[in-house]
Amino acid sequence: MPICVAHARNALFREIAYPSGKEVLCSCALLRKKEKRLPFRRNAKGRKHLMRKLSALLLAAACMMAALAGCAAQPEAEQPAPAPEENTVAEPVAVNAAALKGPTAMGLVKFMSDAESGAIADNDYSFEIAASPDELTPRIAKGELDIAAVPANLASVLYNNTDKGVQVLAVNTLGVLYVCDQDGSVNSVADLAGKTIYASGKGSTPEYALNYILEKNGLTPGVDVQVEWKSEHAECVAAMAQDPQAIALLPQPFVTTAQAKNEAIRPALDLTEEWEAVQEDSEESSLITGVVIARAEFVQEHPEAVEAFLGHYKESVEFVNGDVAAAAELVGSYDIVPAPVAEKAIPACNIVCIDGAEMKEKLSGYLGVLFEQNPKAVGGELPGDDFYYGA
Repeated sequence: MPICVAHARNALFREIAYPSGKEVLCSCALLRKKEKRLPFRRNAKGRKHLMRKLSALLLAAACMMAALAGCAAQPEAEQPAPAPEENTVAEPVAVNAAALKGPTAMGLVKFMSDAESGAIADNDYSFEIAASPDELTPRIAKGELDIAAVPANLASVLYNNTDKGVQVLAVNTLGVLYVCDQDGSVNSVADLAGKTIYASGKGSTPEYALNYILEKNGLTPGVDVQVEWKSEHAECVAAMAQDPQAIALLPQPFVTTAQAKNEAIRPALDLTEEWEAVQEDSEESSLITGVVIARAEFVQEHPEAVEAFLGHYKESVEFVNGDVAAAAELVGSYDIVPAPVAEKAIPACNIVCIDGAEMKEKLSGYLGVLFEQNPKAVGGELPGDDFYYGA
């Protein structure tokens, strides 16, 4: 039944009481009309019934208003404060590195200098230069050195002799061997037929590389070409001084040193280029002099330090090849070779930093060539895939 406007003063209540918005007769007026026809008792009973309905309706409206007010006043849930970011900066790692005098150390000089001056300080780097591989081999095996630049075949030997205890991180030097003449008579490998070559390094890389290139060009060592082996490179240069037509196999930077004493000496053939020239479609090896290795345990325990080392090393190699004069001064300061010699030799030393899949492709092919000629040259077996870091 409609409610009297006097009983519905709240705006929301009026919307509930008059949903149609039309004027209706007041309930009180209707009751008065009924009072004329109905007995008092029945009329009183109706009024009581009406009041009960009115009370229920008012109570429902009050509850609705309270609920709406409660929703409007409900504060937003507080968001938890973001957790502070953790400090992810790695603690500096002590990295003990070494290299051999010669081209395998030249690419490191900028890295060494920056570490010494404090320009590179992400880890605690220490470097040393050794005169012979024999000085480094036992120290690598004992864990006294973490990273070292060594001859490529020695890396394979160490891998086999230390129960896979080392990994190669990168190739750092391609071939440094050159066939030199004095009279300009050698312009191709074919020109070596019928000649004698003075060389040093029998039973090692120089012999294996020379044999490989001669055979790939159809020449048989000892038959088509004679090789007279000397104990030192200086003996080869001395032989050239005695015979103007003599030919010698010499490495850089010794070639540059020899040229300072005998201007007639000329690098006639770059064995690195000759090696590349005889590669067939299925062969992608390179003549490689040196590599950078690390103890496998060190690699596993400090992967971030290894990556940092490689990054700095690549930058150092770029500097050495890009600013030869400045690099030569650093080479001389570390007593690797005199600065004047280094400045002339660096462009011919094939200093690189090749890692990953390309490193594996080139190095595995090179070690395969050595293995075919003498398995002992690589430690008796070719290294497994775990030898090649990041490949």
